[in-house]
Amino acid sequence: MEQTIQILNQVLPILFLISLGYWTRHTNFLGEGTIEALRKIVVTLALPAVLFISFLNIELKPAYFVIFGFTFSLCILLFLFGQLIKKQSKIEYSYFPYLTTGFEYGMLGISLFGAGYGLEAIGYIAVADLGHEIFIWFVFLPLLLIKRDGGQSPLAIVRSFLSAPVVIAILASLLFNILGMRELLYRLPVSGALMTTFEFLGQLTVPLILLIVGYGIKINRSGLSDALLVAFIRLAILLPLAFVLNSYLIRTVLELDKLFEAALFTLLILPPPFIVPLYARADLKSEEKQYINNVLTIHTAISVTIFIAYFVMNR
Repeated sequence: MEQTIQILNQVLPILFLISLGYWTRHTNFLGEGTIEALRKIVVTLALPAVLFISFLNIELKPAYFVIFGFTFSLCILLFLFGQLIKKQSKIEYSYFPYLTTGFEYGMLGISLFGAGYGLEAIGYIAVADLGHEIFIWFVFLPLLLIKRDGGQSPLAIVRSFLSAPVVIAILASLLFNILGMRELLYRLPVSGALMTTFEFLGQLTVPLILLIVGYGIKINRSGLSDALLVAFIRLAILLPLAFVLNSYLIRTVLELDKLFEAALFTLLILPPPFIVPLYARADLKSEEKQYINNVLTIHTAISVTIFIAYFVMNR
């Protein structure tokens, strides 16, 4: 009974915060402008802060490069698979392949994993995500921009990568970690105060993201079956793959901590990146815009449900 209460006390806050976000939109308690401002706080301040601390504190191991290579390769294969399915099945939606690959790590993965396993464990899913981040910045985003604008220079790609607050936080923390400066950063007067500030900002990440996710829940019944198909295709591949990889790669071959199993599972059940509609063509038909939003919303709801079920069984 006590264990059941503990599980409920960790799971219900996720549902409460998402429901609260939905309520703020349904009642017009918060407007789109306010949510966009909160999203900017998350992406620019809170998320980089929690990632900086995570990569600074995690012990770097050679085995992590295997996970790095796997997640990057998987994203490439999923995109190619999406292209193949679109061609073979004659799917009309031009953005279908972009919805079969990638994972919404920043705006959902961190909040779910952090709410379930604690912000101090974020480093595990951060390591699992690193190869995916390289894919997003150097493959996925350029492909989206090429589709929208017709071209993108390599210099612009590198510049956008190096100027992103999340990337700056990850690279800086990895550098300090490799140089063995973790203890020094916490001890020195100014840097110690900055580390405490980062910890305060990091605490905002989970509640703000879940509120934003809840606010964005909006399903249009038109084209619902098409949107469900994308979620079904992704999960039919990724759910069995997650269990197989955890059993053989993480547990047996790499012999990593059990939290890496939870981290990899969480990453692989996440919906497609939320940036797809942000970088879609301006002249895109309203039907396809609604299709993209339906896919992201439905998959998000399914991902949250699967994560909660997994957490209950793997607490």
